[in-house]
Amino acid sequence: MTDRLIVAATAMTMVLAMMSPATVVHAQDEGILRVYMNSARVLKLDRPVSKVIVGNAEVADATVADARTIVLTGRSYGTTNLVLLDADGNAIVDERILVSIDEASTVRVFKSTARTVLSCTPNCEEHAKTGATP
Repeated sequence: MTDRLIVAATAMTMVLAMMSPATVVHAQDEGILRVYMNSARVLKLDRPVSKVIVGNAEVADATVADARTIVLTGRSYGTTNLVLLDADGNAIVDERILVSIDEASTVRVFKSTARTVLSCTPNCEEHAKTGATP
């Protein structure tokens, strides 16, 4: 039965992928920078950055591509913050970062009161399992 569920989940993921355009990151909304785990987001700045501070480097990483371009990468699920300072120590960016799973590539399998979330990028692997459905 498990093999049938994985095949069904893979097929469903393929159908969903054809229906919606693939996006790596969401636009900024409500003061939160959103990025998917194991994906990158390019941040273009209006002035040069001098210092990059990430609250929790295990959740996200920020790399300076050039003086006005930062590459933000989701490393692990969770939240942290990003502070970018100019040469005078003024904050250019001071935002929360939310690293999450790409919902477009997940499949939820319900069996009685148990729920399993499969992350299908590109192969379906178990992401989360709970004893009861919400």
